[in-house]
Amino acid sequence: MAWNDPQWGNNGNRNKNSGPPDLDELWRRINQRLNGMFGNKNTGGGGSGGDGFSSGGLPGGGNLVGLLIGALVVVWVASGFYIIDAGQRGLVLRFGQYVETTEPGPRWHLPWPIESREVVNVDQVRTVEVGYRTSVKSKVLKESLMLTDDENIIDLQFAVQYILKDPKEFLFVNRAPEDSVLQVAETAMREIVGKNKMDFVLYEGRADIAAQAKVLMQQILDRYKTGISISQVTLQNIQPPEQVQAAFDDAVKAGQDRERLKNEAEAYSNDVVPRARGLASRLQEEAEGYKLSVIANAEGEASRFVQIFTEYQKAPQVTRQRMYLDTMQTVMNNTSKVLVDQKGGNSLLYLPLDKLQQIVGQTYSGAPDVLSQQPAAAPAPMDTRSRDALRSREREDRP
Repeated sequence: MAWNDPQWGNNGNRNKNSGPPDLDELWRRINQRLNGMFGNKNTGGGGSGGDGFSSGGLPGGGNLVGLLIGALVVVWVASGFYIIDAGQRGLVLRFGQYVETTEPGPRWHLPWPIESREVVNVDQVRTVEVGYRTSVKSKVLKESLMLTDDENIIDLQFAVQYILKDPKEFLFVNRAPEDSVLQVAETAMREIVGKNKMDFVLYEGRADIAAQAKVLMQQILDRYKTGISISQVTLQNIQPPEQVQAAFDDAVKAGQDRERLKNEAEAYSNDVVPRARGLASRLQEEAEGYKLSVIANAEGEASRFVQIFTEYQKAPQVTRQRMYLDTMQTVMNNTSKVLVDQKGGNSLLYLPLDKLQQIVGQTYSGAPDVLSQQPAAAPAPMDTRSRDALRSREREDRP
């Protein structure tokens, strides 16, 4: 049969196996199967209606399609419901543009593709590690090596903890906010370390450096509108590079020895200087007292001499006699005295009387033995001059 035959497609004159299947027949079979699934037994014996469809095909098929469409609409509308947990925020987007931020609780938005949502945890504490990963032993030298103000290099690892304060800025203003935190932290720490000496960074300035770095990081992040709030900056490890660690340890030990010797010198100085000052003060006070004593004695002697001279002018004989007696009294008070009668001419005058007096004070039984052992002193001749001086003085003393 030619392709342009007007009888082409006529079911009554065409063999079923000689051409493509009839669409009406396929549709009828599908409706029968669907009606059988839903319990519709009115299949009509397979007769054809006036419009070419089965008597139960089109109405049954239309109801099913309506139910399917209604179910799809319900599912589509229900897909807009969502729940925001505590500590989270939801960001609603309409055709990709930000609309609003939703608080925790059950929420609904227009289903996709009209609106969508992004859920962000704002209470979660996030951590960025600079100079190391997971452990301080796994170092990242390109991040940890920093230059100080005195042109020394240190190896510094630290961690930055942060939370989100503005989910909108965190998601939509910056492309990679977490990478921005890493870069900002490294930049701020390099700036702070570069303004301080190596000893200050390694020892007494750890807390100050962490506080300054936190403030500077927050300023930079706010300037970039990242929506991030820095919670804490923790310095994990600060040390010189491994290549110069031994030399640095020697320098540290030398510095410690210097401080120890300095402290010992300070302690010795604190012990010696006060004592020297006290001794100097005591000597000064003694000298001042001796000075005042000498001056007072000299003034007293001068005053006494003036008074004696005045009395001597009034009565020379009496004053001279009094001076003689006072002088003899002073001399005799400081010497041992023995009174001997010279008129008898007894030789006992030359015996050691002072020794005899000491022996007499001992026991009487030992006295004769001691006396027998003492040698007799040889008589000493009296000087003629002394006799004449005594006689002349006696004459002057006579009235």
